[in-house]
Amino acid sequence: MIGYAVGLGNVWRFPYLTYKHGGGAFLIPYVIMLSVAGLPLFFLESSFGQFCSQGPINVWKAVPLLQAFWLPNGIVTKIREVALQRTSSMDETGPVVWHLALCLLLAWILIAAALFKGIKSSGKVVYFTATFPYAVLLILLIRGVTLEGARNGIEYYIGTQSNLTKLAEAEARYKFTVWKDAATQIFFSLSIAWGGLTALASYNKFHNNCYKDSIIVCVTNCSTSIFAGFAIFSILGHMAHVYGKPVSEVAQAGFGLAFIAYPDALSKLPISPLWSILFFFMLITLGLDSQFAGIEVITTCLQDAYPKALKAKRGPVTVLICIVLFFLGLPCVTGAGIYWVNLIDNFCAGWILLVGGLLEVIGLSCIYGGNRFIKDIEMMIGTKRSLFWIWWRACWFFITPAVLLVILCWSVYTFTAPTYGPVEYPQWGITLGWCMTAFCLVWIPIVAVWKLVKASGNPWQRLKAVCSPSEDWGPYLECHKGERYGQARMNDTNVYVISNKDTRL
Repeated sequence: MIGYAVGLGNVWRFPYLTYKHGGGAFLIPYVIMLSVAGLPLFFLESSFGQFCSQGPINVWKAVPLLQAFWLPNGIVTKIREVALQRTSSMDETGPVVWHLALCLLLAWILIAAALFKGIKSSGKVVYFTATFPYAVLLILLIRGVTLEGARNGIEYYIGTQSNLTKLAEAEARYKFTVWKDAATQIFFSLSIAWGGLTALASYNKFHNNCYKDSIIVCVTNCSTSIFAGFAIFSILGHMAHVYGKPVSEVAQAGFGLAFIAYPDALSKLPISPLWSILFFFMLITLGLDSQFAGIEVITTCLQDAYPKALKAKRGPVTVLICIVLFFLGLPCVTGAGIYWVNLIDNFCAGWILLVGGLLEVIGLSCIYGGNRFIKDIEMMIGTKRSLFWIWWRACWFFITPAVLLVILCWSVYTFTAPTYGPVEYPQWGITLGWCMTAFCLVWIPIVAVWKLVKASGNPWQRLKAVCSPSEDWGPYLECHKGERYGQARMNDTNVYVISNKDTRL
């Protein structure tokens, strides 16, 4: 699970957001969002998947009304390839940059090969891909702090040169962007609301301590982001020293910080090919690690939806998914590829993650029932004192949904058209961005209405039916069902008979 959570977002996205928002000043909203949104949602999502041993589709049998929750983030496929041979604007698509297309093809071949036999084969690969980045980051950090000017970079990152005034300017100048970016980065870093945590947690043993796992993974993940920041900014401090510029002016905040400015700084070091090879190989392993779980989510969802047709065909299904996603990624390796990546990052990933997290916490705490969910968790990790649940209840019932709703509404209200550096997007590009967001989210109400139409009874009875767990909801194995799920109770509408029909295990 650490391999899935720790990815490109820690080494690529976190440093450039930190650079954009005044260095160490960004750590304040980042840690706050970790406490009130990241950790509560991570614990909620991993517990949810472990409890019923189901993937992102079947897990929402707890609240059938939201069974399309996984679709938006399943549709959004971020291609993290940067086309350096970029055109002057999005209007000029340019040809496919073939060496990048071949790299993209190679990446998908590696993913398909690693996942062909499912989680068993990918688990062996993850032992390497999850640990190698830490070794490289440690090597780069040791090399970076020994360079002249490194201290200036670290001071900018977390020290006297951090621009704390940007937090105060957020409402007026940056229009709440810093808080939205902090929340979105937490979702990126921890891979919340993508469906991957649910899918991976479904493979846990029923009595696995998911609470302990959540704390360990979240702390490790965010510590990795901060640790990677030291490695990045120590090198940027040296780069600023070489160019005779302040750290704040040495590179433009954005994708180029990790993919252009940092490699440029590495190229000026002794034995530069070695540092460059280590850095980019680290990025490859981080990307593969995160993508393994992403593909596992899509495969699991398809097998949950069509168990009879696809259960025995995991390998071919995985290969077909990789082929489709390769072709969908080709626009991102054209001359205008970077504009497409930036457009997806602005319109799809951020908005949809926030909406997904909001629906997830509301669905479980309000519709399914927060107290019922806590009892489900206690069936796995044992009964806890009331004091233990005070913070989690406060977050699930009020703090987390309130924070996400405020950030989401304020971000929409203060929306400004994205740019890539000095390049503005054409109007058709902005319209397309909104269309992509709408296309990803529209399936949630469509499926909800479809569920209501299929239900029987008057409108109130139908709504009640789709907001109540289905009859086959609960722990998968008979030995784990206990008294709450082991037998039908005519007078208790919260307990159901569990059926093993059409499960993926």
